Amino acid sequence: MLRYAGAAFVAGAGRLAARLSLRAARILGALLGELAFWVIPGRRRVALANLALAYGPALDAGRRRTLARASFRHLGITAFECCRLYLGASAPLLDRIRVEGLEHVKAAMAKNRGLLFLSAHFGNWELLAAAHGLTGFPASAVVRPLDNPFLEAVVAQGRQRTGLRLIPKRAALRGIRGALARGECVGIMLDQNAGPEGVFVPFFGHLASTSRSLALLALKTGAPVVPAFLRRLPGGDHELTLEAAIPVTRTGHLQHDIEINTARFTETVERHVRAQPDQWFWVHRRWKHRPA
Repeated sequence: MLRYAGAAFVAGAGRLAARLSLRAARILGALLGELAFWVIPGRRRVALANLALAYGPALDAGRRRTLARASFRHLGITAFECCRLYLGASAPLLDRIRVEGLEHVKAAMAKNRGLLFLSAHFGNWELLAAAHGLTGFPASAVVRPLDNPFLEAVVAQGRQRTGLRLIPKRAALRGIRGALARGECVGIMLDQNAGPEGVFVPFFGHLASTSRSLALLALKTGAPVVPAFLRRLPGGDHELTLEAAIPVTRTGHLQHDIEINTARFTETVERHVRAQPDQWFWVHRRWKHRPA
């Protein structure tokens, strides 16, 4: 009952937020993020610790705090945008996305092996998934279902409004292979801690446990890996950057190839985060697990 009540409250508040103008949503979202910075000390400490590890002495304590606060404000704005995306009129958001590099998607899809989008929890990643229609190709996304099943139903319905197919993370391999066989695009986020079983590759100069799934799929299926990152611009517009497919190394030694390609993919994620650090998900414990 508590889970149902919580989901009902979030859905109700989300529908009210979805009625706000985009400008009002940005203002209130930034205020919500600023409030979260002060009232969620655990996540504030995680963000500050991550920034200290990533930038070291190049970023003093004051600048780390300023960047962490900006990151929280970004997340607050993202939350309000998602209310409109899931529960309101999504067209005004989608209409304000500029697309750069669409030719790279068309070139990759011409190989008839489907396509793997490399992305991260950067910018408004939910809007990125919804923007697949701008490429002109059907798309699926690997998602981790929320712990609250009632809230998960609300979010899943919102995500599917734009025709996005959802592939649950726990049974992703079969779903991804099926989508690629149908000639679809599949989005995979590669910036979260993958636990002790992940492959450890450099991220901001420190080894970070990273999922081997993207490299393994690229090696096994031959599907091109195209970076796709969405960043928020001043004024509320968004820019979707699509890059040329990343060359996949194949030496015949699977574990070595997984490590080499995962490192290369992670370098791409880091490049985008360094370019706009306030729009990354610093509240996640990215370096939680260390190599044995």
